[in-house]
Amino acid sequence: MNQIIAENQALRRQLDMANQQIASLTAEVGRLATMMALANERLLELMAVAQRRTARPVRDAKAPPPAPTATPAEAAAYAARPIAPPMPEKPEKVRAPRRPTGRKPLPDGLVAEEHTLRPVTCAECKSTALTDVDKVTETKLHVVAAHQRKRVVDRITCRCKDCGATTTAMSLPAPFARSKATCEWLAWLVHQKFSMLVPLDRLRRDLQSKGLRLANSYLVSQIERAADLLARIDGEHWKTLLKSKWLAMDATSLKVLVPGITKCHNGYLEVYHDGKQVVYQYEPSKAAEALLIKLAPFRGPIVADAEHRHNGLFAEGRNIEAGCNAHGRRKLRDAEATRPALAMEAGAFVTQMYQAEAEAKTQGLTGEALKSWRQEKIRPLQDALKAWMTAVKTQLLPDEELYKVINYYQNHWNALVHFVNDPEIPIDNSATERLYQNVAKLRLNSLFAGSTEGAHRLAILLGLAATCQLQKVDFEAYQAWAFTRVGTHADQYNLEASELTPAAYAAELKSQA
Repeated sequence: MNQIIAENQALRRQLDMANQQIASLTAEVGRLATMMALANERLLELMAVAQRRTARPVRDAKAPPPAPTATPAEAAAYAARPIAPPMPEKPEKVRAPRRPTGRKPLPDGLVAEEHTLRPVTCAECKSTALTDVDKVTETKLHVVAAHQRKRVVDRITCRCKDCGATTTAMSLPAPFARSKATCEWLAWLVHQKFSMLVPLDRLRRDLQSKGLRLANSYLVSQIERAADLLARIDGEHWKTLLKSKWLAMDATSLKVLVPGITKCHNGYLEVYHDGKQVVYQYEPSKAAEALLIKLAPFRGPIVADAEHRHNGLFAEGRNIEAGCNAHGRRKLRDAEATRPALAMEAGAFVTQMYQAEAEAKTQGLTGEALKSWRQEKIRPLQDALKAWMTAVKTQLLPDEELYKVINYYQNHWNALVHFVNDPEIPIDNSATERLYQNVAKLRLNSLFAGSTEGAHRLAILLGLAATCQLQKVDFEAYQAWAFTRVGTHADQYNLEASELTPAAYAAELKSQA
């Protein structure tokens, strides 16, 4: 009996082992089936690709372009082309002097929150009989969590003892009647939006975290009010620009929501400046007609990119075209990919021009002194570059990048060299292009203007912010100053727009210093 039980147990163990082996083999068969299915799918893909490739007609290999043909005279001129000036040596990096160690004192102008702490008992014997013998002063940076405040004004009403009439004290200046915010708060809001480039929805969340709940529509309405209050100052800047000795301009795209159009409309934000004031203007299209109308009163050199829509400005000779040498410089660097030796030769001429211009700036040259410097140092480089391009162009094919760069220089030569004869004109339009840095950053945060009116208001506030930067004045402080004078107390100041500009504010600060 025991033997039968033992045999049954052995059979069960063998059966269990067989079941395990069957399960393992089944899993392996499933894995191999999956791999086979993937392999079949991949094979079908490869077959489809092979069929598409074999279905394409076999094209003959493109013949290499013929070498440029040059006459013996052109070949001789190329061999005798002007020698490119040597590239300036990169100055050795001078190690900056070590900064003094230790903590720097905090500015005296910071509002101080003062505390005086005195021990109550002796740290050793716990006695309360203590006498002051010394003081340790610590100064640390601090922040108040709720930086938003409210201003409460009690306006007392008095009765006249002589006539019995009542008189109420006039309130403090506000940006407009029944305003919920002060001039300083409105200036802070615009500064956050157009200088710090903080979107209004983020500002709203930050204000909510400090216990101040404001609707987004309220913040938008305050931006509208600010732009409307400062619009005539922006208009004064535009009048001044049209009377300037020279003008620089550029344009970039700006998406705008237009009622009745499902997608954003691609408008354009133009910028104009003369080194002292900046004006942005929104246009729904890049058509030349609007540009010709708005610049009709201007007479003088215009620094601008070589665009077709600018041609009308210079067609009748009323304005002089001044080109941007930075564009040509960048084109030459791109041409180094195909013609490195020749492109670097041409780039050496342009680099030396920029070196001479930088040295003049270092010396602080202006006016006739700068004109003489440019004609002495830069004019020979321009003449040599012109002769170099004439000699080299015959050795290039029309579809080569360097050939196109030379065409660009030759077609716009008078505009590119005009700055040598006019000390007011910069060597390039890079300063104008840099004015779009804030626009590009704002575009990333805001994506589009909410309406055409919003685009115009955006242009006003961006222009004033950029002008304050040129005038080296604080944009927020300037706005608070301007809102005080154009708001509810405007009749007391009675100032013209020319007396409310950032330049006027800077002059007032200088007189008070």
